[in-house]
Amino acid sequence: MRSSLNRVLRDYVAPMFRRPKGLQVAALCTRGVGDDEQVLLITSRGTGRWVLPKGWPIRGLASSQAALQEAWEEAGVKDATAKAEPIGSYAYDKTMGSGLPVPVEALIYSVSVQGLESEFPEAGQRELRWVSPTEAANLVDEPELKSILNVMAPKGAS
Repeated sequence: MRSSLNRVLRDYVAPMFRRPKGLQVAALCTRGVGDDEQVLLITSRGTGRWVLPKGWPIRGLASSQAALQEAWEEAGVKDATAKAEPIGSYAYDKTMGSGLPVPVEALIYSVSVQGLESEFPEAGQRELRWVSPTEAANLVDEPELKSILNVMAPKGAS
């Protein structure tokens, strides 16, 4: 009887209270080519983890343009172009101001960077670091993002 009740709660009741995943856009900022390619990582303001610049979609902007806007605000990316279609996605739990974690799916847009500005909205609030795709994969926490970064790594690098 108890296992039947637990199954009903798990399979039917709990899903009614579960929120859908939130959607964010992330900028996979790169410079250089081939073995010299580098990825831009920033630290999150809350936990100091290494992450891609990312944020919520912006009304009136295509998702790729919203990713570019986040890269500007969080990392000073100014002279850059973003591909229109996402190259992948990754899931993570975002801790909101209330302290509650919210499941989020981040769509990743490839951004080719020619330059960074030293003055930008979140300057001084985050660390920025250009690293190889292999090092980036070692620094980030999200398994799906690690996989995407490892695919970018030159063959034989690990």
